[in-house]
Amino acid sequence: MGLFDRIGRVVRANLNSLVSQSEDPEKILEQAVLDMQNDLIQVRQAVAQAIATQKRTERQASQSQATAEEWYRRAQLALQKGDESIAREALTRRQSYQDTATALKSQIEQQSVVVGKLKQNMVALEGKLSEARTKKDMYIARARSAKASQQLNEMLDRVGTNNAMAAFERMEERVLQLEAQSEAIAELSTGDSIEKQFKALESGGNVDDELAALKAKLTAGDAPSLPPTTPEKRAAIDDELEQLRAKLEEN
Repeated sequence: MGLFDRIGRVVRANLNSLVSQSEDPEKILEQAVLDMQNDLIQVRQAVAQAIATQKRTERQASQSQATAEEWYRRAQLALQKGDESIAREALTRRQSYQDTATALKSQIEQQSVVVGKLKQNMVALEGKLSEARTKKDMYIARARSAKASQQLNEMLDRVGTNNAMAAFERMEERVLQLEAQSEAIAELSTGDSIEKQFKALESGGNVDDELAALKAKLTAGDAPSLPPTTPEKRAAIDDELEQLRAKLEEN
């Protein structure tokens, strides 16, 4: 195979591929139906023209037959008048018109066959056109559905493979990290609070011990003897004791 043949084949292959890729099913189907409609119009015009020709031929045949009959009557009249030469001439013309009528009748029969075939073709084309219109609507609907499905799949592919999903994954990791930090801070805060509570209990225990010891000294029998007190003094001592207790509780 020569170089130019190989180049030609490559060019034709690329052109065919380009045409196939650029074909829009909806446009192709619309154009196909339009072409069939134009063909049907031409067939109808051809049928109408054939019928008109047939009608014209029938009129010519009828006229030729009528003229032939008219010359036959003239031949009879001339023969009755005894003019044989005129009768012969009339019969000659009558034969000419009769031959024309016969030829036209034969032509009419041929035209009838042609018109019949054209009508059959027209009816068949009308049926194909009706079927093509139905299929066109169906195929266009299927093509649109397939195209929409293809676009949706392409969008899903882009969503699954582009940086958007990666960004979501990064943000998910960031949120998890923030949640972990928050939980850790909460646990540390809880530990400090418990530590403070234990320290308060420990310090509070010493104060309570001191208060209990002070009470014991005041009420024990081995406490140093004190002069008898009056009810007023005892009430004052109780008030002072309450104030001291309040101060200790505050500390």
